[in-house]
Amino acid sequence: MFDIDLMSRIPIYEQLYRKVIELILKSVLTEQDKLPSVRSLATQLGVNPNTVAKAYSLLERDGIIYSLAGRGSFIAKPDKMLAQERVLRDFDSAVSHALDIGIPQKTLTERIDQIAEEKSDQNLNQKGDLPS
Repeated sequence: MFDIDLMSRIPIYEQLYRKVIELILKSVLTEQDKLPSVRSLATQLGVNPNTVAKAYSLLERDGIIYSLAGRGSFIAKPDKMLAQERVLRDFDSAVSHALDIGIPQKTLTERIDQIAEEKSDQNLNQKGDLPS
């Protein structure tokens, strides 16, 4: 569920932050769901516990999760609009940067279409509608 790409240029704590938001938007994680402990998730992912703690700290700062001493971290009342806004803010920044460095709008649009098609194919494969 909390898969990360150790080869990505995106810091691991940022990948975890984004993954929690993604899981909330997909309703995989819902209000009051308990997150794995920092240590157990760090062990599961093979990363430093401080990395997971940083992601959890940012999620808590942004009101996405809350922590109870001795009990763990939990999903706060999901605000899907707020979560979507964070994702779209990152998207807007990436698009703006791409345009600034000269990537044509048509190339970006084609890339969006390609990603959407790949995601659609992945979803069909996960549901068993198509052979792998």
